[in-house]
Amino acid sequence: MTTLLEMRDISKHFTGVQALAAVDFDVEGGEVHALVGHNGAGKSTLIKILTGAYERDSGEISIDGARVAFANPGAAQAAGVGAIYQEVNLIPYLTAPENIFLGREPRGRFRRVDWRAMRRAAGKLLDDFGVSCDLDAPVLQLGVATQQMVALARLVSLNAKLVVMDEPTSSLDDAEVRVLFAVIGRLRERGVGLIYVSHRMDENFALADRITVLRGGKLVRTLRTAQTDPVEIIALMLGRNVEDVRASGVTAFSEARVDVARSALLDVEHLTRGKMPDDVSLSVHRGEIVGLAGLLGSGRTELARAIFGADGSDTGTIKLNGRLIKTHSPHAAVRAGMGLVSEDRKIDGIIPALSVADNIMLAALPLFARLGIVDKARQRTVVDKMIARLDIRTPTPQTPVRNLSGGNQQKVILARWLCRRPALLILDEPTRGVDVGAKLEIQRLIDELARDDGMGILMISSELEEVIEGSDRVAVMKDGRKLGEFVRGEATEERVMKAISEG
Repeated sequence: MTTLLEMRDISKHFTGVQALAAVDFDVEGGEVHALVGHNGAGKSTLIKILTGAYERDSGEISIDGARVAFANPGAAQAAGVGAIYQEVNLIPYLTAPENIFLGREPRGRFRRVDWRAMRRAAGKLLDDFGVSCDLDAPVLQLGVATQQMVALARLVSLNAKLVVMDEPTSSLDDAEVRVLFAVIGRLRERGVGLIYVSHRMDENFALADRITVLRGGKLVRTLRTAQTDPVEIIALMLGRNVEDVRASGVTAFSEARVDVARSALLDVEHLTRGKMPDDVSLSVHRGEIVGLAGLLGSGRTELARAIFGADGSDTGTIKLNGRLIKTHSPHAAVRAGMGLVSEDRKIDGIIPALSVADNIMLAALPLFARLGIVDKARQRTVVDKMIARLDIRTPTPQTPVRNLSGGNQQKVILARWLCRRPALLILDEPTRGVDVGAKLEIQRLIDELARDDGMGILMISSELEEVIEGSDRVAVMKDGRKLGEFVRGEATEERVMKAISEG
């Protein structure tokens, strides 16, 4: 293989933070090179420097042996370097062909757009990926996986020779992941170099030829995938001894059991809102973690939002501590003692322009005010306590939360609800998009909140292993309905998937 990309001695400093310190990184043509590291390790900064979003402080970048310095992402794309991010960057009300050829539409007579030629070219690009979709539909009506294929087709149409994929499977089901992997295989055959960023270690080992580990903005090591294993990579990410990590495992949930014979903290009866949820009954006890298992589109998130009152409900009752609460009011849910950490922290969680402190205090602000005046001293004390307890890594409490890594942003949202000391905490994908180290910390916190603080936890995760290992009971969902439950010790991946397949 020939070296396609060389990055040498790349450094970048932000106010109070050395994001990258003399990092070396390279990619060969036709290679998948995985880039891993703890949230805040410098992965995103390195990618943004490569794609022209950030300017490096020092170092050199070469593509095909020629030195480059991209002033912006457009310049990088023109040179054949592009990125596909977790949140697909498309114009939702335009069709797939319009998105693929945006700004480069084929022209016919009198400089008019040749819609037929554009549609034909877009169809061929997507057919090459084995993807069929409605080329006349706005992309917002297409699935997430298809949207990613449209974004990828746009890069290929620009003759991209180096593609960055940042958490591309975080919102995909198993079938969609297989489609994406097949497309990656086709790109490799064409000699395209790929930088693959994922917190899912099984994906890294299934796809990557090499894995580079970053920690604290520094290069730790680059290894051939065939010469290492997930435990060694995790140990390098965490800066720990390999044998210690191997002995401790990779989840942080305890084996405690809860007596479900006593009265429930949360009692949901026949909750219905359209098709999702559909006549669902569910309970959660104090100190208990109840997991919701199911495929994408099974109604897990819809059930959580209906319980919290975010989307309301048509029929059914919700009781917390034996008291009936309104099923159409998040305000009533919060006052009754609920908290919800939504699945998309960027849309429904953080307020990027506000500081870490302001984001933490958002839900609890009324508790720290008297006659409309906020007790700033008490507020600072609580913020400092939450930052310490959750090990939120931020230069100062006044740092804008958008400057934090994904894992630390997730901790900020958790801290927001812990300030209110809720009786029930609903967690929708609490470890999505965070690295192994942050994942362990969040899992330990969830376990601690249930076992030590006596909080009831309703947890959703697309990672079936996390649901099974972390829950006292697992409720299985499909098509908006609850199929049944397994208690700890009885729940296995095989049993849960069998229940889903048989309906």
